[in-house]
Amino acid sequence: MSDDLDDLGAAMRAATPEPDAATKAAHLALARKNFEALQGSRPAARPMSDGSKASLWTGVKIMLNTLTSRAGLTATTAIVAVAFVALSPMRDSLAPGDVPRFDPSPAIASQDAQEAASDSVQIVQEPPAGIAEEFMAEATSPVRRMSKSLAAPAGSAEMGQAIALMPPPDLISPPDATTEAFANADSNPLRITAEHPVSTFSIDVDTASYSVVRNSLMQGRLPLADMVRIEELVNYFPYNYPAPVGEAPFQPTVSVGATPWNPDTRLVHIGIQGALPDIAERPPLNLVFLIDTSGSMNQPNKLPLLKQSFALMLGQLQAQDQVAIVTYAGSAGQVLEPTPASERQTIMAALNRLDAGGSTAGQAGLQQAYAAAAAMAQEGEVSRVILATDGDFNVGLSDPSALQDFIADKRQGGTYLSVLGFGRGNLDDATMQALAQNGNGQAAYIDTLAEAQKVLVDQLTGALFPIADDVKIQVEFNPATVAEYRLIGYETRALRREDFNNDKVDAGDIGAGHAVTALYEITPVGSPARLSEPLRYGATETGSTSDELGFLWLRYKAPGSGASQLIETAITADMAAQPDTAFATAIAGFGQLLRGGRYLGSWGYDEAIELASSGKGADPYGYRSEAVQLMRLAQSLAAQ
Repeated sequence: MSDDLDDLGAAMRAATPEPDAATKAAHLALARKNFEALQGSRPAARPMSDGSKASLWTGVKIMLNTLTSRAGLTATTAIVAVAFVALSPMRDSLAPGDVPRFDPSPAIASQDAQEAASDSVQIVQEPPAGIAEEFMAEATSPVRRMSKSLAAPAGSAEMGQAIALMPPPDLISPPDATTEAFANADSNPLRITAEHPVSTFSIDVDTASYSVVRNSLMQGRLPLADMVRIEELVNYFPYNYPAPVGEAPFQPTVSVGATPWNPDTRLVHIGIQGALPDIAERPPLNLVFLIDTSGSMNQPNKLPLLKQSFALMLGQLQAQDQVAIVTYAGSAGQVLEPTPASERQTIMAALNRLDAGGSTAGQAGLQQAYAAAAAMAQEGEVSRVILATDGDFNVGLSDPSALQDFIADKRQGGTYLSVLGFGRGNLDDATMQALAQNGNGQAAYIDTLAEAQKVLVDQLTGALFPIADDVKIQVEFNPATVAEYRLIGYETRALRREDFNNDKVDAGDIGAGHAVTALYEITPVGSPARLSEPLRYGATETGSTSDELGFLWLRYKAPGSGASQLIETAITADMAAQPDTAFATAIAGFGQLLRGGRYLGSWGYDEAIELASSGKGADPYGYRSEAVQLMRLAQSLAAQ
């Protein structure tokens, strides 16, 4: 080996140009300056245990910390260089021609700087003032370039990374990765009444989108368009629509008024108010908490917040109710057998024992949760599975369509599924929406304890006790009075025209006391706001001789029934606006602004804030005041 090293050393010396005295002196001066500037400039390392195993690298670090003189540093560098060459698998094949030569041309220096940057991690702390340029010069030095050249051949990438100069751990910023997925679609298009007079969709009482939008804004960034489902923003708020009279589970209220963003169009406002039965007479409730305890839930705003949220809910249950707990993480298991809700300490002890870890076997967890619910069910009782997760179903969901069919089958048996989302970063909103829709339940996103109070305390009855299943809305507009129309929101709830009369087609459900809002923007015949021209050879837009704007049908099923019932009413231009119309319209405008505001013209955040503030009305819980603040925050973020 000695002869090989001698030959290598001779070859390297022969290939190395004679040092220029002036350049050498300048480099030494720069090295001393860098060394002195860096001494003590970085924060002290976090205290570490000295109990780690001794290694070659440990000895090298001790030597480097001890030998601080110029001579010591020179000796250390020489030893490391010789050791690297001796141990490298390239040692025997390294020839004089392979030794990189220093070329101080700016082009090569720039290229090497880019290569060095591509191999590094994000740096979030600037180098000490006054030495940034010198640091970059060091990064493109011949020693740095030589280490990259020696690491280039196949099979030696790890060694090249090992010797690359890396920033200290306190300067490394973790990657901001996200695997979030949201259920949404392109905004509803403008429809020409003469060509498409009928609009059909399922109602939606979910509120998850509003909470996600709020969470994004509170973190200082505008939400992505796909995060914004306008109907969920509008339906987040309670409205004071007229309550139903008689045996009907809900009552529709229709009004027609001005469009704030276009004086030449009109807004059709459809409000549905669900009946609120006497809480004291409600049937017993069987709850199965299906809790995701996978590793992705190990964050303060996930499993810990989930435990606090369920603790709030327990206080609203009655002695006749029962609670069981099933968890899933890698494999599913039941951690609490059916327990009377009055035994709160037993239930809370089971919740507090939960820890996060493992992958997410969501399908197995759902199957076991439904089995637990079936064992608890009795005639006349209400059974509900509440799935609490970040939606990161990464194991066990091999056939999503089969899982949806499984949930739909359990729905027919009377056990409904609601989904509560927690945390951000890997929130799978799309899966959560699909599960809740197929399970005849509600999807909500819990980002704060206040939101848990709203969903699981203030609105618990509506979330858990359905009063109408498979509620569908169909509107036929009159071509004689309405030239164009568009439905604002409900993109993911669209149904085909023939689905309305098909009782086998699933739709959304209304819980006790729920309010549902839908808005259409319509263009009257003859309005200058019309965006389409009549067809030259098309059918004459005569329509009916009636002055009705359209006709509204609602179809629903009583819970547990297989046959639907019908409610219908005409839509006329003289239907007066409701007190809550202004606020609901402001929120719909806010949602459109977040999605790009294609049909809003010059109407912007100032107008939305003014309309929401003037129409805020009674706001006992502060939800509407919060919405106005979110509008102001979105306006500031949009102006950046």
